[in-house]
Formats: sequence, structure tokens, C-alpha cells
Amino acid sequence: MTEIWELYKQGQWEVPFLTFSIYLFIVASLILYLVIVASRNGKIKRERLSKEYSTIIDKIMSAVIFEDVPFEEVKKDKNFLVLFDTSFFREVLTESLINLHKNYEGIYAQKLEQFYKDSGLIKDSFKKLKSLKWEVKCKGITELAEFNINEAFDQIIVYSKARKKTLKIVAINAAIKLEGTESIKYLVEHSDPIDDWMQLNIIGAFKKHDIGDTEGIEHLLESQNMTVVTLGLKLIKELKLSQKVPHVAQLAAQTTNTIIKYEAQSILQTLTA
Repeated sequence: MTEIWELYKQGQWEVPFLTFSIYLFIVASLILYLVIVASRNGKIKRERLSKEYSTIIDKIMSAVIFEDVPFEEVKKDKNFLVLFDTSFFREVLTESLINLHKNYEGIYAQKLEQFYKDSGLIKDSFKKLKSLKWEVKCKGITELAEFNINEAFDQIIVYSKARKKTLKIVAINAAIKLEGTESIKYLVEHSDPIDDWMQLNIIGAFKKHDIGDTEGIEHLLESQNMTVVTLGLKLIKELKLSQKVPHVAQLAAQTTNTIIKYEAQSILQTLTA
């Protein structure tokens, strides 16, 4: 290093520069290698723990669903309490609850919802809503909506106006699941454009959750946001809401937007054929 420094002082900077670049490359490569190894080991460890946890969780959930074992009884197991104190175990447990809840209905689904509340996992979901990371917010919203936590509606609807498109869609879909057509009034006032991809997701949410009461969907046609009006027309068409024909006819007669007028007239022909 002393010889390199002497060359640098003598104005022969090429050799020191090249030597320094080689050293920097070697150090950077070593650091990158260590990061990759650590990341891979971490992933392997998480996969191993996930399998171990899943076996334990399956037994617990079986007892909760089929043997009416409450959380108060489950937490008497000290081994469970030790695991439950770790965030990764609670994460795996929550994912297992969600998967089960999607496959069960009636009393079984209610037992899972009660376990979610009694165990305090619901608090973890609410905390995720306050995260600075949009993907964590999405996860919290999805969890709360899956377990029908209606008191989360007001917090969730705030994110329907988020800048991040994915977060916006997740929030709107969750709002539809929780409150059905009650979420319509928020869409009517939506000021941001709702593009085709978002519209498809919203329509899919209405179909998926089988919203029986369609009262209020016609209010979308009154929005000042033309993309919201378009969404309303598409919902009426996709859900075959022939009872909304008078509202569509009124829109077709009054609108000055030629694209909206054409779409409305097309839907009238489809629903009255």
C-alpha cells in the first residue's frame, strides 16, 4: 500500500486507481456473497419452521373447530404460549386461519372468527394498517375483511384513495366484502380515475361476495367522475340488474358525454332485449 501511495504522489494515478478498484470489487463481491448466503439460510429456516408450525397449528385448529376448544383452553399449553410470543408463529397461524376460513361456513367459520378475536391476532392486523409499507397495509386489510371485522371499515375505506393502485384496489374490495352496497357512496365521491383494471377488480368483488342487495348501485351513475359512471354501467350490465333500466335510460337521455351515452344505450338494448 505504501508503494501505491508513493506512485500516487508522483502523479502516476493509474496504478493506484486500478488497484483500489480491484480491492473494492473484491470486497463488494464478498459482501454480496455473504448477503445472498444469509438470505438463503434465512429462507430455508423460515420454510422449515413453517412446516413445523403448521403441524402444531393443524392440531390446535382441529380441536377448536371440531371439539369446541376455546382459546382460553389452548393458551394453557406453555409450549404454545412460547411459540405464540414469536411474530413468525403468529403470522403462520393467521395464514392458516384464513385458509381454513375460506373453506368453512356457518358455525365452523364463526369459531375461527372467534379464535381470531380471542387470540389477539386481530390486534396484529390492526397494527398492520399503520405500517409505512403498502404491502403490509394490504395484508392487514385482507385479514380484517376475511374475518368480517366490520369495525375496521372506516379505517379501510381511507385507503381506497391511496396513491398505490394495489392498496387502493385491496381497500375497495375489502369495503365491498364488509359493507356491500354501503360502500357505493364512497365510490360515488371518488375523485381519482378508476381504470379498466380497477373496474374489473371491483366488479369481480361484487360477483365473488354475491352481494344480494343491489340498492344504491344506480347512484354510481350520478357521479361527477366519468370513470365511476362507467363502472356503474358495467356493474349493471355484468350483474344483469334489469331493475336499474330506468336509471340507465335517464343517464342516456341527459348525458352530454358521447362515450357514456353510447355505453348506456348499448346496455339498454342488452337488458331490454
